[in-house]
Amino acid sequence: MLKSQESTATTSSKWTGCAAGSRIVVKAGTALLTGGGEHIDIEVMAALVGQIARLHSRGSEMLLVSSGAVAAGRRVLGVSDEESNLPLKQALAAVGQSHLMHTYEQLFSWQQIPIAQGLISQRDISDRLGYINIRNALMELARRRVVPIINENDVVAIEELTGEVFGDNDRLSALVANLVDADLLVIVGSVGGLYTADPSIDPDARLIPLVERVTEEEVRSLGGPSPDALGRGGMRTKLQAARMAANSGVDVFISNGRTPNVIERIANGEHLGTFFPARGGGLESRKRWMLSGLSIKGEIGIDDGAARVLQRRNGSLLPAGIVTANGLFRRGDLVSIVNGESVQIGMGITNYSAAEVSEIKGKHSRHIADILGLTYGDEVVHRNNMVIV
Repeated sequence: MLKSQESTATTSSKWTGCAAGSRIVVKAGTALLTGGGEHIDIEVMAALVGQIARLHSRGSEMLLVSSGAVAAGRRVLGVSDEESNLPLKQALAAVGQSHLMHTYEQLFSWQQIPIAQGLISQRDISDRLGYINIRNALMELARRRVVPIINENDVVAIEELTGEVFGDNDRLSALVANLVDADLLVIVGSVGGLYTADPSIDPDARLIPLVERVTEEEVRSLGGPSPDALGRGGMRTKLQAARMAANSGVDVFISNGRTPNVIERIANGEHLGTFFPARGGGLESRKRWMLSGLSIKGEIGIDDGAARVLQRRNGSLLPAGIVTANGLFRRGDLVSIVNGESVQIGMGITNYSAAEVSEIKGKHSRHIADILGLTYGDEVVHRNNMVIV
């Protein structure tokens, strides 16, 4: 589907820019901040800060998700890129994070803009209360015209360092955009967007200017960290991030950060890179939390008929359409809902535990009480507690 959209896209006619006072999240990757080398490039950082400052001065609320702590640590300690065991990466992140923030503080102080550091790990936002607390803090900083600079807490959360969760902060940027109900997410790196093939290998690769919908199969089809080799992400994690943010009601661009004033120009209405338009309106906070997917405790597999009801008719999930229940989820947990091809089509809060779902799957709702000796309602997942992706 991604390739076919390339031929029908109408580029800039689909994107008109941000209104005054918009909330914009910018994600800057390691490959961009190092300028292709092993260490942080101050000129690149200064150009990035300059763009954020100018948008800030026009009334936009700006948030920056910045990689580069490990690279900054390598420069401080004189460690080459060849040394890369996990404890060393944690140490480099610890040293480099303060150096990175000091550099940002100097650059933003020249623009007379206060900044704040936000170190976030998966466990911080995996529960509903943590999600709300972080959201409130970020919204208050934005209200007070402070620019939060956010990074994964690599010292205590090793998942991102091993490339298993956030992926060079790509997914973290989508989670932040989700948290604060952003209007726009701009992911800037060393490549110009999503291509029909790897442009560093295939000379015939063409930029795909518009992607209106991303499926799970397309995300899985992409490889790992290439061509953004210095980062821990790659195009797959960027596509995952774009999908999550767009599903949350956020417009997304993946663009080349080396293009002059790329963030400003996108905010002003230029179409640079690949555009992922927001799908539907903004979601309420509870459904945005569901879309983060960090608290999923299990999986419910459904048949094709149930999938059509959920996707086309905005219906609830009844036991009759359930085929499998996997995991150890309990009543009130967040579960993933997958179709017969194991492709996720949604997620929601379940009214029944995994053991209970296993007993009532395939049965009519009127038999629930007879089978379980109790009932929490006809629906396993009610439509009001569900979000379709």
